Amino acid sequence: MELTERKKKILRAVIESYVRTAEPVGSKTVQEQADMNVSSATIRNELADLTEQGYLEQPHTSAGRVPSPKGYRLYVNELMEEQRLSLEETRQINQAMHLKMQELDKVIDQAGRMVSQLTNYPAFAVTGNARRITIRRFDLILVDGSSFIAVVMTDNSVVKNKLIRLPLPLDLSQPQIQLLTTLLNSSFSGKTLDELTPQLMRVAEHAAGNAYGLISLVVSFAMEVLEDLEHSAVYTAGTSHLLDHPEYQDVGKAQRLMSYLSQEESLARSLSLPALGDDSTKILIGPENVADELKDTSVVLASYDIGDGLKGVIGVVGPTRMDYAKVAAKLSYVADGLSKLFGQPELPPGIPEEKEDS
Repeated sequence: MELTERKKKILRAVIESYVRTAEPVGSKTVQEQADMNVSSATIRNELADLTEQGYLEQPHTSAGRVPSPKGYRLYVNELMEEQRLSLEETRQINQAMHLKMQELDKVIDQAGRMVSQLTNYPAFAVTGNARRITIRRFDLILVDGSSFIAVVMTDNSVVKNKLIRLPLPLDLSQPQIQLLTTLLNSSFSGKTLDELTPQLMRVAEHAAGNAYGLISLVVSFAMEVLEDLEHSAVYTAGTSHLLDHPEYQDVGKAQRLMSYLSQEESLARSLSLPALGDDSTKILIGPENVADELKDTSVVLASYDIGDGLKGVIGVVGPTRMDYAKVAAKLSYVADGLSKLFGQPELPPGIPEEKEDS
């Protein structure tokens, strides 16, 4: 049944008061906050109706009301005003993200930490692949006669390096390192994980002396890099922020959720691109979450585009008493910033005018 405008106004007042205070909301608070020209008795009747219809819950007989997941859902869908970030908030985010391209995992990890600090909730970031990744190029850097650094860059701009120490001194020289680099790039660049081993076997037929052993060491490292990228990478930050909220003063409850957030495979399954569907931003309230461990929490997700078929999700987990509009606005802005960051060398320093408070 469609709610009257008065009931919607009262529901909105209850939710916004509860978000701020974490305390059950009574009729007097609603009357003051909603600026309604009706009696407390009328508001109490409306609160009773909203409770009966499942939009509110009453923890104790004499207490005020708190929102239910159904009430939060109506609020998010119809009553919540779009939150615009303040000038200071946009500056803070841009300053944190205004950096040159680093290794992808460092950028995503930093973004998750920043989101956790901005929202005071645990944050997570998940990267996933829409296609098979290949090696773009190899670089070898001579350290001394028995060690060198192997640098691998993939075609989605992920850069990894590893110090390789040889068991016996081979008295490696710079010309040898340059020759190995040329062989690696001519034989293995553009290859996927599945193609590297067959190609290595073909190279073994023609490689002379110690060359094959050195090449196989670098190719093995490249295979490790590609194998890691074939799986969704998960980064979490700020799980201890749960303890800042009254809903998690029960240490057992907090520990169960914190333990779940540390399980990367579980997070990747339940909080990834399939959870978003076709939406760029999505809010999952309480029972709407797939994982049982998240049934008493809310999750806000936003997607970002790394380019070349690689996408990811960044989000926060917290109590259902969450300022959804503010959290969604911050996540959306960070996700847009990540997409820009991976699309060009630097994030533009300018701040969009429409993001400023009027």
